[in-house]
Parts: sequence; structure tokens; C-alpha cells
Amino acid sequence: MPLSPIATIPFRAEQLNGSCRCASLNRKALRKSLADSMNGDALYRMLTEERPHLCADVPVFVSQSDLDRQAEIIAALERVIALPAFREQVLSRAPLSAAHQTQATGVFLGYDFHLGTDGPRLIEINSNAGGALINALLIRAQDTCCEVADHRQPGRPPITPPAPEAAFVEMFLSEWRAERGIQALRTIAIVDEQPEQQYLYPEFLLFKQLFEAHGSQAWILDPSALEYRDGGVWHQQTRIDLIYNRLTDFGLDEPQHAALRAAYLAGAAVVTPHPRNHALYADKRNLILLSDDDYLRTLGVDSQTRAVLREGVAKTIAVASENAAALWAERKRLFFKPARGYGSKAAYRGDKLTKRVFEDILQNDYVAQSIVLPSERRLDSGYLKLDLRHYVYRGETQLVCARLYQGQTTNFRTPGGGFAQVVAIAE
Repeated sequence: MPLSPIATIPFRAEQLNGSCRCASLNRKALRKSLADSMNGDALYRMLTEERPHLCADVPVFVSQSDLDRQAEIIAALERVIALPAFREQVLSRAPLSAAHQTQATGVFLGYDFHLGTDGPRLIEINSNAGGALINALLIRAQDTCCEVADHRQPGRPPITPPAPEAAFVEMFLSEWRAERGIQALRTIAIVDEQPEQQYLYPEFLLFKQLFEAHGSQAWILDPSALEYRDGGVWHQQTRIDLIYNRLTDFGLDEPQHAALRAAYLAGAAVVTPHPRNHALYADKRNLILLSDDDYLRTLGVDSQTRAVLREGVAKTIAVASENAAALWAERKRLFFKPARGYGSKAAYRGDKLTKRVFEDILQNDYVAQSIVLPSERRLDSGYLKLDLRHYVYRGETQLVCARLYQGQTTNFRTPGGGFAQVVAIAE
């Protein structure tokens, strides 16, 4: 998504992140925007009271040049990931289910960046990234900033195109049409394990309402509520057309997902995102290749694309017994992540690592990534770290947000933290 220019403001983004105390999230406006929703009061309580650290009150300031650079990095990554030789290599180690080709490409890729001292660096790509619809809701409940930030409204263009909800609906329809052509999309299941217990359950409710407002019946279901029979996927007596897959079993390998896996492989329902999407984009071993300039050269990647990725992707290497001694010696400069992990689970900063945990890492499938220290947002209570997420579909950014946190990783457990809306600053 090209990010259009904005008026120059006589303060740098990092200065505003250190000095601005404006609270842009208008909670009364948020409650009002939910008033017409089914169970609007309950949704408001879920978002603000039951999950008090999901939605940050303050905006985050990012330079327009950093946002433009992130767009360049995303475009460069998409060019490499589209190469047949790259796809062949990453799919060769993926679950067997990822070999199944579909015309649906997969909704809501999340490209996550830290803003280092020498510019933005991608730290990971996530398939099935959550929070986009919550952020679309939060954008509509933002007050304008003060005169220091030129009275800009966080999250509004050029950060996010108008009506992101409409773009999300069109994305799901594009997935459907790619597989089923002009047939009507009548039924959608939003599927996750014990969905009512999930932290982002309010977003499931928002998606259900969004789908139904655009003419499709929708359910929020545990996979156990689905049956694969008679050439289709069924919930009780209703055949399901499309499954919005929120499971973190990315290969659909677990026994309780056998019916869903069989239906996916048979093309009995459109499943998005799907195992192939995760294998191509979100397996963290892919970052080893994407940050390896010599490997990219052997693929025939042009020098300009290689330069963008060399500067824009955090250097990542495989963890193996052969390099264990070197990794332990350099651990304070490294972040260790499970290759197929998600949500920062079982991820460790090297300077916090014990020898026992390191031995466990060596027995599992991990990567080690050069630490890119995040930038910070100062609140009255202290400094919070921040990262930026681009929600991307078919190479185009649909929405950009920030996440504020303390600790090793984003956690939605930090007072004052959570999803924050972005103000672009031209410097």
C-alpha cells in the first residue's frame, strides 16, 4: 500500500513518543460505536474491563520514512517468496498438508517490525495474525492529537485506508471467489479451540457480526463441532462454505483436527488461512533464507531486492548442536524462537537464558535471531516497548498498528499497553 505524504511536523517521531501524554482513545466513543451491535455492552466490557491491557489509550508516532521503508521490505519479501525455487525449498520441510495447493492465498498475514536505530527491521511474519478487526474498531474511537502533532487522528489515512472493515469483507470474498467462482458465500465458521476461552474472543464476535451484516450466516465453533461427510463440512444440518481458521495447529496435524484436515485436502470447504500459507510465510526457518544474502544471490534475486532485505530483515540462523558453543557464547545478542511458534510462546532473549533452558532449545527446532532493540513510548508510568504490525493480504497492507508492552515479548498484560494506533510524522 503506497503511503501518501503528510504535512511536516517540527518534531521527530521519537521525540513525540518520549514527550506526548495525549490519550487518544475515546472510550465513550468506543462504547457508542458498539451500541448498535448485538451484545454491545458485553463486547465493551470484554474489550476494556475483562481485558484491560488489550487497548492502549495513547497513540504511537512513526516517521513516514520508516513506514515507507517497511512497505519496501514487505514488497521485497513478497517477490522472493513468490519464486518457485524458494517455495520448493521451504515446502520440502513443511507438513504434508502444505503440499496441497489452493487458489485461496490466506487472510491476515502479520508482518512485525522493530524500529532499530538504523531503521525498521522485520522480526517475523505471522500467518493468521489476530487483532485487525479490533484495531479497525479502535481507529473509529480516536480523538485527534494536540497541536504539537498537527491535530492528526491516529490510525486514519495515510496509515490505514478508509473503511478497513469493507476491505476485510472483500478479502474473504476474494478467497471464496478464487475457489468457487460466482457461487454465493452463504455460511462461514470461525474456528478455534475452545473459542470462548481465547483472549481475542471479542474479535470472533466482531467478525461474526461483520459477516452476517454482509449476508452470510456465521458461527463461532470449536473444531469438534464440525463434521466432514457427504462431500462437505457440516455444522449440525448446515453445510459450511468457508472456514476462517484461527487454529494454531498450522499443519492441521493434531488428531482432533483430522476431520478438518481431510475436508481441507478434499477441497470440501474453503479454508483460510491454511497450512500452505503458514509454510510459505510464517515458518521462522524461512527467515534464515530471507536474511541470507548469499542464498538470495543463488536464487537470482536482483541486487536492489537483496539490499532491501539485507538491511530490513533481522539476521536469523538455525540452532543446531554443531553451533551450540558459538550460540551460547553470543547468546546475549540473540533471541531464540521455536521454528513453528506463535504468540511469543517458548521464545527467549539470550541474556535471560539459563543453561538448562538452552539445553532444551537444542533438543527442539529453534532459530536464533539477532536482537533488534525495540523503540519506546513513554507514559506517565514509565517506558513501554513498541513494535509495529502490518496486516497484509496479497502483498498489500490493509492496516498498520502498534503494540505496547513490557518484558521480553508482546503480551497484552502490561498496564497502559496493548494495541495502539499510529500517527505518521513527516520529518
